[in-house]
Amino acid sequence: MDTSIKIAIAKVLKNYLVENNFTQSDIVNKTGIRKEFVSIILKENSKFMYDAKGTEAFIHQKYFYILANLCGFETEKKHWQTQPTPQTNAILANLTDAKKYNQTITIIGETGCGKTHTANLFTAKNSIDTFLVTAGSSDNLNDLLDKILEELKTHSTGGSKSTKIRWIARRFEGLKTYGHKPMLIIDESEYLRQTSLCAMKEIYDNIHEFCSIVFIGTDQLIENIELLKRRNKSGIPQFQRRVKFGLRILPSIDRTFKQFIGDIEDIEFKKFLLINCKNYGELHDVIVPVSIEAERLNVSLDMQLVRKVLNLPEGNLIW
Repeated sequence: MDTSIKIAIAKVLKNYLVENNFTQSDIVNKTGIRKEFVSIILKENSKFMYDAKGTEAFIHQKYFYILANLCGFETEKKHWQTQPTPQTNAILANLTDAKKYNQTITIIGETGCGKTHTANLFTAKNSIDTFLVTAGSSDNLNDLLDKILEELKTHSTGGSKSTKIRWIARRFEGLKTYGHKPMLIIDESEYLRQTSLCAMKEIYDNIHEFCSIVFIGTDQLIENIELLKRRNKSGIPQFQRRVKFGLRILPSIDRTFKQFIGDIEDIEFKKFLLINCKNYGELHDVIVPVSIEAERLNVSLDMQLVRKVLNLPEGNLIW
């Protein structure tokens, strides 16, 4: 990483601290970076070097990347620009309100509508006290709790589930005590199993007074909860009661994609995108690699380049 980029990151970090009234300790607690390194990076005219057992050494560039990500500083050129879609606007508005008013909400939207991307943007802008965890299809309850603890940079002193939940609650309560507005976001919540949903009920009971909680997922989450409720699965009615009136349904995707493809001049390329892309995520998966190759070759975006990059046969329909 060039020194000029390190200087730029340090400058952005200084402004980030001032604008959000954060301390160096907040940065340390969030990132896990040694306080010594943070102090050196923030020092005026710093050479970004530290004392490594009597020898001066440069602070590793990985820490600058972590801080850049924390502050939302782009270290590389982006080939995909965030657009103010109805979905993005709705997600940001709902997350902002939930954080401000300490609400528990569930955001439901189509796959590929930008839920994860927008949640990441919000988390980056509120990174000190906003914690995003992604549920996985293979996660059991312990996996989910460990993900939350890892995101919180907290380690439970006991292995039981209830002990882990108490440590999670203690961390959020501590943030609230120091004047923050903590938020826990569970993305891809449709993957939460019965035991995890019940655990979220317990986590809710322990933290909702001082922490906003957001579940983000597809309508499969609602279907799963309803199915488990009909089967009278233990804990599900209690969980549903706590989230029932926080449901927020996102607008449908505009499949003309006018906000994304308006500047593309090649008519055949546009037609290809409209036929084959069903959401913003699929649009991203075509445009980004093609744009990178176009930049490398210094050529325009057209269907010939698309076929080359994606190794496609003749015709417009993929599958």
